[in-house]
Amino acid sequence: MTNVIFHTGVIFDIKEFALHDGPGVRTTVFFKGCPLRCVWCHNPEGLSPKLQLMTKESSCKKCGSCAVSCSHEECQPFGRCIYACPDALISVCGREMTCDELFDRLMKDAGFLRESEGGITFSGGEPLMQPEFLAKMLDRLREADIHTAIETCGYARPEIFREIAGKTDLVIMDLKLADEELHRKYTGVSNRWILENAAWLKESGKAHIFRTPLIPGITDTEENLAAIKAIIGDSEHELLPYNELAGAKYPMLGETYRYDQMKGSVL
Repeated sequence: MTNVIFHTGVIFDIKEFALHDGPGVRTTVFFKGCPLRCVWCHNPEGLSPKLQLMTKESSCKKCGSCAVSCSHEECQPFGRCIYACPDALISVCGREMTCDELFDRLMKDAGFLRESEGGITFSGGEPLMQPEFLAKMLDRLREADIHTAIETCGYARPEIFREIAGKTDLVIMDLKLADEELHRKYTGVSNRWILENAAWLKESGKAHIFRTPLIPGITDTEENLAAIKAIIGDSEHELLPYNELAGAKYPMLGETYRYDQMKGSVL
């Protein structure tokens, strides 16, 4: 078997003292990369699996200082120097970490997490896009007696979904839209794998919570919520309010928040 030190993942954030990502006080690890393109996504920096530049455009003076080449190895993928901005407005979103590096980082709070009956939650982006890395992290945390959870959109091959679900203590799964055509329209992919995985999860005996983000005019309709309720039955179901600040990060990535563009057509 390959040594775990050679397995790396791409992480874009680690949030300590999280209170809404599972039981107790938790540390949430955000994996970079997502197979969906939800028009309302509030974590656009988690969509691409690659490292990206983020620029605070609202404070940029357009001085051109950043448009220079340099010899820094870490700057070469971006074609400009990430250190040249005189106001430090440029940052790299994402970091490659080995299993050992991430495990050591998480274990520094292990005592507190156990005492608070909390644990570690893997979110994203979509953690199931990095299944080998995630599986190894879950195995190591289980050996360390740390409660684990995953937050997932459920879009993964069923064999991957079931393998990962079997390694974690809690699965928190989004069900955004029950209708396949609407799911394609607003997320970019079919929901067939999602519904298959949800059906398996519901019957598996694995601790789970389903979540639906309430996006005005899209997911919050009576028809959609009733259809989702019929799918999940008696399973726990959380309704998440729409994040009014969801579009704030898009300009930093040079991208456009698509939900703002289509509000008039969906409301």
